[in-house]
Amino acid sequence: MINPLASDLDHILSHTYDLWEEVREKQVFITGGTGFFGCWLLESFIWANDKLELNSTIHVLTRNIQAFTNKAPHLASHPAIKFHFGDVTSFEFPDIKFSHVIHAATEVNVISNCNTSLEVFNTITEGTKHILDLAIQCETNKLLLTSSGAVYGKQPSQINYILEDYQGSPDLMDFKSGYAQGKRVSEFLCNSYANKHGFEVKIARCFAFIGAYLSLDSHLAIASFIKAGLNESDINIQGDGTTCRSYLYMADLAIWLWTILFKGENCYPYNVGSDKVITIAELANLVSKVFGHNQLVTIAKEHDPNQPIERYVPSIQRAFDSLNLKPTISIEEAIMHSINWYSHTGARYV
Repeated sequence: MINPLASDLDHILSHTYDLWEEVREKQVFITGGTGFFGCWLLESFIWANDKLELNSTIHVLTRNIQAFTNKAPHLASHPAIKFHFGDVTSFEFPDIKFSHVIHAATEVNVISNCNTSLEVFNTITEGTKHILDLAIQCETNKLLLTSSGAVYGKQPSQINYILEDYQGSPDLMDFKSGYAQGKRVSEFLCNSYANKHGFEVKIARCFAFIGAYLSLDSHLAIASFIKAGLNESDINIQGDGTTCRSYLYMADLAIWLWTILFKGENCYPYNVGSDKVITIAELANLVSKVFGHNQLVTIAKEHDPNQPIERYVPSIQRAFDSLNLKPTISIEEAIMHSINWYSHTGARYV
């Protein structure tokens, strides 16, 4: 059966072709491999592995192999993908040398599975420490941490694009900030371990994304808009629609993450995302336009002119200057590709 992501995977390979020799006949370990980011990393890994005959293997940490098999049987059955059972905070280390480790667990769209912000914080920090201990034991050369733009805290409305050297932070007195605080501590741990033990750590501060494998039952606005479109129902915006975001297509994300892992500077964080600003209202109307259903877009609240407009938009100048990375797929194309994938697979990815 033809992979519905084939054109995207060819696109990823064309932009990363010269990087893959580094993992030829090597073993790679990944956490979060069954999630939104992880599925794209696995898809692109095995695509490169097969096309370039790398004879490489990627080991995926998971707590539920059967659930992943049901979700993505072509990935679960691929000979280059092996599974290691366990929880990210406590799994037993395999007696294998991993040249590269990718720590992509605890994406922002799945933290609702935890009961409290403190539980989120503990899972993130304990999981990161456990993975760093694995990196020491398995003699890793390079480790990639998928961090988050949440580490900056609330973006001031007067700052259009947030830079990596911005010194803001989440509110320490906000008991709901466990995810953001956990990612900050994870970056500190990675930097500390890298300096003490001599392996390279690459840090990707990820913002907002769109593409196949996104759970349409997540709390993310883009997910709810696409789900409404697939159901041919109205699109409802819970706020005032003025919040500014930007979205990077997942094929571009895969290009960026592989490039940062292989070529990024050690302990030098990179913002990962798009700098093409779009309001939530504009996004809803664009999704409706791409579907072509003439869906009604409703906005729950009127904007209070006395309140600043919320922003969550990165500067990506560092990634461009250092690694020549930039978005290659527009938000409209990204929405179209995503819709085609959900329609083709019949998946809702709850």
